[in-house]
Parts: sequence; C-alpha cells; structure tokens
Amino acid sequence: MKEQTSIPISKVHRASKFVQTGARVGGNYLKYYSKRLFDPSLSREDLDSDNAEDIYSSLSELKGGALKVAQMLSMDKNLLPSAYQNKFALAQYSAPPLSFPLVVKTFRKYFGKSPEEIFDSFSRIASNAASIGQVHVATLNGKKLAVKVQYPGVRDSINSDLKMVRPIAATMFKINTQEMEQYIGEVESKLIEETDYTLELKRSVEISNLCAHLENLEFPEYHPELSSERILVMDWLEGKHFKDWIKTNPTQEDKDQLGQSLWDFYAFQIHSLRQVHADPHPGNFIITETGKLGVIDFGCVKEIPANFYALYFQLMRSDVLSPSFDMESLFLQLGFLTKSDTGKERAFFMKIFTEMIELLGRPFRSKSFDFGDDAYFQEIFAMGDRVSRMKEIRNSKKARGNKHALYINRTYFGLYNLLNELNANVITNA
Repeated sequence: MKEQTSIPISKVHRASKFVQTGARVGGNYLKYYSKRLFDPSLSREDLDSDNAEDIYSSLSELKGGALKVAQMLSMDKNLLPSAYQNKFALAQYSAPPLSFPLVVKTFRKYFGKSPEEIFDSFSRIASNAASIGQVHVATLNGKKLAVKVQYPGVRDSINSDLKMVRPIAATMFKINTQEMEQYIGEVESKLIEETDYTLELKRSVEISNLCAHLENLEFPEYHPELSSERILVMDWLEGKHFKDWIKTNPTQEDKDQLGQSLWDFYAFQIHSLRQVHADPHPGNFIITETGKLGVIDFGCVKEIPANFYALYFQLMRSDVLSPSFDMESLFLQLGFLTKSDTGKERAFFMKIFTEMIELLGRPFRSKSFDFGDDAYFQEIFAMGDRVSRMKEIRNSKKARGNKHALYINRTYFGLYNLLNELNANVITNA
C-alpha cells in the first residue's frame, strides 16, 4: 500500500479536499445518468463503487475525524450500500499509512530521539493504519511491542472536519438537524478524547486490570515510560484480526465461545464498571494463538452517568412491554417524547419507540439468543428503512433521544454485528 508523505492540516487545505471530492462525486453521477439514457436497466452498483472509491480515497488522505466518521458508518449494515460498507471498513485497520519521516518527526517532538534510538528495532512500515493513528512493530530487551503513533494535526482538525461532514452525516444517518446538533457535541468530545493517548493509556490499564478475571480474554501490558500524548506503546499480541480469524473456518463451538466472551466483556463493563469500550469494530480485536479474545484499543470509552444508566436499562427489563409498565413516563425522561408534543405526535412516537424497544431489546428478554439468525437482523434493517422514510420523522423539528444514548446504542449495534458475523449463540441472561 502506498504511503503518504504528508497530511493536509490547514482548514483551507482540508476544505479544498472536500470540495474536490464533491466535484468527483458529481462527475460520477453525470456519467451514471448519461449511461442510463442509453441503458435504463443500468444498476447503481457502478455508481456506488465509483463514489465509494473517491470518497474513501479523499477521507483516507485527510485521516482524523473525517475518516473516523467513515469508519463509524461502515459498522451500520443498514446505512450504506455494500460498496461503501466494504470500502469504509478499511478505515478500521487498513488505511494508507504515513511515511517513516513523519513518524520520526513525532518521536523527536515528544522524546527528542528517533524511534530507532529508543528501541532495539523499529519497523519503518506500519503494520496497521486506521483513522487516528498507525501501528509499528518494535522490539526492546527481547520483547515484541506495538507502537501506536498518532497522525499529525488530527486533534486540531476535528472541529472543522465535523462541520464539513455534518450535512453528509445527517443525510446518511437520516436524522433531522435538531438531533444532529444534539449529538455532534458528543461525537466531537469523544473524538478529542481519542487523540489523547495519555488518557487512553490510563483507561487501558484501568479497564484491563478490572476485566482481567473474565474468562477467555487477553489484554496487552502497557508501557507508560515509552508513551506520550501522541505515542502509545504496549506488548504485541500475536494472533489474527477478527475477520481473518473467521476466514479460517473455526468450529461453531469456538465461535460461540468467542461470542460469549464478547458479550460478558461488554456486560461487565456496562453494568459493573459503568464505563465501556465504545468502539466494537473488528479492527480493535485480535484472536490470539490460544483462541482468546485480545482487546487492543481503548481509545473510545464512554463513561455512563448514573441517572442515565438507571433510566436507559429499564428499557431492557422483561416487563417493559407489559400494559402496567409506565412507558410514557420513561420515554419522557429519556427524551424520546417531549412535553410539547401534541396528542397525535405522542401517540405516533410512542408506537414507533415501543416497536424499537421490543426489537432491539429482544436479546435481553431471553436466557440465550442466536445472533446468527439473519431474519432478526433483516427485521432491524427493514424497520430502520421504514422509519427513515416516515415524513413524521424527517419533518420533526424536535430533537428526540438522549446524547448519552448515542455511544451506548453504537456499542450495542457494533456488538450485535460482531456476534452476527460469528453466527454466535450466547447466554444473554445468566
């Protein structure tokens, strides 16, 4: 994969890249509709493929918040055509890496030395590259290490990047402007946290230690003395990335065991620690040579406020759908309904949100759940498509929901998708 020798850092330079990408996408549409004049049966697959290639190429060059949004979009199988999903998923660990001189520059800024002066050996080519940083292999005193180096200028460009991708994300997520404004601050704060490797180091050590008793999990040891604000060093975990491991055709027993480890890991964080690894995409996990689930990235962690936790997880109760449960009061407290809703609006949104709770909370209301049941996911996708087309949703002038739910919902959706890829049947209520 070709390395990048620079990253556009200034607002003007980054904005011009967005404009250029928009022009290329516009050109793709012109080509597509011109061809359709002569062949009305032409499908959108070529258009989607061309657009996905151009958009990903631009975002991968920009990196940072822009590429992170693409990565987030790729986790939602219902949100984008497969061409976009497949291309944007590369942002998880296969983005174009930065050239070695830029890596050296970062090391000299924080340590006054090149990486080759600090480590016994240091790979000049990154082994993995994602949206915020890239990973190099190093050795020191006989130990193999993973060295994560952040891209230059990422933190400073987050605010301006989100302003530029906001209208695109609003369209793709199919949510109104008011809801976008409610959530954009939460997204920005989490992205800024992800650029603070000192905070990631603290959280990584803390959560790893607190989860060490859970079965079939493995965490790397971290090295504070070799780390800084933009460089994070940990032990190298040998194994395969999640998707590569699945390609080895493991037994269903092994997939179920791995799925159970994932479920238990997230349940313990959410219900016992009240903070959670909120970025469950395949690139953040390694399946070790002994078959354990290796967790290698705690850049995105959502701390769950006590008052929100008490309200949100009432939605998972076994009796939440019974006529005696005061769902209306709970929806008001969570922001699904507002006090200014008309009777017609309240009835409409009560019905829609109750349907969502029944469907998305189904795994919590049984002792075990088969995440390999594609019919269940087809129900989710069909409902998402139906809701996105409702004029009452599109035209709503009110923000609905709770900002804290954004990353909790994203965590569960990512977890569900991982379990679906495993076709795992897991115990959800021990």
